[in-house]
Order: sequence, then C-alpha cells, then structure tokens
Amino acid sequence: MLAFNAKKTATNIMVHFLLISVSITCLFPLLWMLGSSLKTQGTVFSDMSIIPAQPHFENYVTAWIDGGFGRYLFNSLIYTVTVVLGIVLVSSLAAFAFSRLKFPGRNAFFIMFLAAMMMPLPGSFVPLYVLMVKLHLVNTRIGYVLCLINVGLSFSIFLLKTYFDKMPKELEDAARIDGCNRFGIYRHVALPFAKPALAVVVIFNALNVWNEYVLALIIFNSKDLMPLQRGLMMFRGEFLTNYPLLMAGLTIAAIPIIILYLLMQKYIVRGVISQAIFQ
Repeated sequence: MLAFNAKKTATNIMVHFLLISVSITCLFPLLWMLGSSLKTQGTVFSDMSIIPAQPHFENYVTAWIDGGFGRYLFNSLIYTVTVVLGIVLVSSLAAFAFSRLKFPGRNAFFIMFLAAMMMPLPGSFVPLYVLMVKLHLVNTRIGYVLCLINVGLSFSIFLLKTYFDKMPKELEDAARIDGCNRFGIYRHVALPFAKPALAVVVIFNALNVWNEYVLALIIFNSKDLMPLQRGLMMFRGEFLTNYPLLMAGLTIAAIPIIILYLLMQKYIVRGVISQAIFQ
C-alpha cells in the first residue's frame, strides 16, 4: 500500500510539474508583451527584464489617443458583438432544424455546410470581393459583418447539431405536452440544454472576429471603419516599427478576449464533461 501511494504521489508530482511548465510557456509571451509595452524604443531589445525598473505607462496613453485606439477598439467591439449574435442566432436555428426536423434535402444541405469547412477563407477572397463590389458593400460595416457571419456558420452548425442530437426526446415530448410549438421547444428546451456548446461557439467566433485581419485589409480602406487588428498596423512603418506602442496596442487588444474567456470557461468545462458523459 505504501509503495502504491508513493508511486501515485510521484506520478501526481510529475503531472503537475508538466502542467506548470506548459502554463509558464503559454504565459511567458503575454508577460513579455506586457513588459515590452512599458519600455522605450531604445530599451525594448536591450532591457531583458520582464517588468522594467522604470515603466512607461504613457505608451498606453499615446497608443489610445495618438494612435486612435479608442476608435479601433469601438469598431472591433461592434463587429464582434454583431457577428457573434448573428452566428449564434442563425447557427442555432439551422442546427435545431437539421437535428430535430425532417424535411427534403436535409442531409444534402448539412453535407454542403460541412464541405464549406474544408475551404480556407483566403481561397474565397476573389469571388467574395467580386460579390461585395457588385453589392456595393466594400468599405461598409454591413459587408464586413455579413462576410464574417458566413465564415463562422459551418463550424457552429456542426457543433450545435451534434449537441442537439444528444438531447433526450423525452424533453421534447414533455415540452410539447405543456403546449410548446417547434419554436417554443427550440427556445425553452434546446437552447438551455446546449448552453455549453453555445459557450464554445461564442468563444471560438469571438476570438476569430477579434483577431481577424486579412478580410479587413481587403474590405476597408477607411480608418474610421477599421477593426483593432487592422489598426495595429498603423504602428508599423516601412522602415521602422514602434514596438512599445505596438505591444501596448496588443495588450489592450488581448484584455477583452481574456475577460470573455474567463467569464465563459465554466461553460466550456461543463461542455467537455457532458460530452464525455454522453459518449
């Protein structure tokens, strides 16, 4: 018994040591980014300390005011909230229909959505841009939002459908007995049941929209419409990059998505546990 406990303790120590090592390697880039944002252009590569002895918090003020970060942050918040809400609404309705309703061509349409997941976004830039030009949606907020909603639908529908498939039929029958129609079952039964999957959809798509750069580079040519990641390139010149201001901008850009993840992590963990139980 003592030998078994000693072996178990040694295994736990090794596992925790490995997990702590992985956590440190993940956190170090964030700490380096934070430290670099508090340095000057002359010391950003010469000062090897994580947090400098004389931090320059004015870099954040310069990035916010002179760099126009307030405008870029507002644009990114608008795009992220609008796109995520659109994806959650459309994908949950479509996934519920694919999972619980029977209609002609259901499997064919679902396979078509799955096939769209195999097409990388850059591969669709040319036809997408031509379509945006013909619809007069280039350099508009609505054009950018519609493109990003379309990009996130395939994965979200696939994830939510697999979750709705595991919803017990007894819940649906009980809701129907209580007087719920199809939409009532979707709203009062399916959506609460799929909260963990919805949390994953929100986190995944919010992260994608918040970090999106290439599509914004193609769609926008007005600074007033640019999102945060596109605005970060304002600190990068042809011959010189202002690294402290760039790192300050990256730190500002990382804070909202980190807060969102911390708020939603319990639902993600619950989703992983429930998936294991269902299987």
